[in-house]
Amino acid sequence: MKMNLMKTLGSSAAIALLSGSTAFAYECIAPANPGGGWDFTCRQIANILYEIKAIDAPMQVTNMAGAGGGVAFANVATERTDDADLIVAASSATTTRLAQNAFAGMTADMVRFVGAIGADPGVIVVAKDSPFKNLSEMVEAIKANPGSVAFAGGSAVGGFDHMKPLQVMKAAGFNDITKIKYIGVDGGADAITQTVGGFTQAMTGDMSEIVGFLKSGDVRALAVLTEERVPGFEDIPTAREQGFDVVAVNWRGLYVPKNITDDQFNTWADRLAKVAASAEWQKAMTDNGLAPFTKVGGDFQGWVDGVVASTVELSKEIGVIQ
Repeated sequence: MKMNLMKTLGSSAAIALLSGSTAFAYECIAPANPGGGWDFTCRQIANILYEIKAIDAPMQVTNMAGAGGGVAFANVATERTDDADLIVAASSATTTRLAQNAFAGMTADMVRFVGAIGADPGVIVVAKDSPFKNLSEMVEAIKANPGSVAFAGGSAVGGFDHMKPLQVMKAAGFNDITKIKYIGVDGGADAITQTVGGFTQAMTGDMSEIVGFLKSGDVRALAVLTEERVPGFEDIPTAREQGFDVVAVNWRGLYVPKNITDDQFNTWADRLAKVAASAEWQKAMTDNGLAPFTKVGGDFQGWVDGVVASTVELSKEIGVIQ
């Protein structure tokens, strides 16, 4: 099994699997090169855990890039299944890829998802002169003529940005989601350009991608896909309060090896809860445009299970997986 996995992920992945060190008492694996979301998650949480004395020794951060997170996942799921001192950075991209079998046959239940303590909120955005004044008006227009509204997003077809409008329409009782038009482009800025330029009628992405465009007045956000309104953007209503029960956030969190004990799992959940409540983490979120989103322990694992199941269902409906 291990050799087949190495062949699937490639020789560079095999090298990366061997690059971790165990010199420190605790370790956080960032499944990517330095910089970016997973590296940020590991480094910030590692530093704060030690600063607030939630752990009794510094934590090493190991960058283990490859296969969109698949190299790190394979390492943990097959080689370090009971390492109670190990945590791994994860996000919505992790669960989307697992749901779509992007990690060479590996599944989400091969690890335990221990917590998320911040998120980049999902948004549905239109150009400033769009006829749509709220999410309900857009939903009704799509129901009447699915081809009349095209969404641009920064992920490929079947990716996380694509899933957001599909979830909204499913919540609205519209099941023929293959008729919803989506154009995947190279990042959120390009998606906004498509919408501002009139090439698409809406943009689906994350809050961090649209802040500058909101401030300039080029776009309007019809909805934020969070449980509550986002601090600093209280004028943007949630999809939930408009009648569509959808929460779609690019959460920043962690998973741990499958075979650690329940007590060890709960210890990490408690540590993450302390980080989430700390002034240090509040500042890190503010500085990096993250919104509060705290789910730890069994609450988070149950939520992830639901997200994976929903993503599998939607991915099958649009033909991304069989």
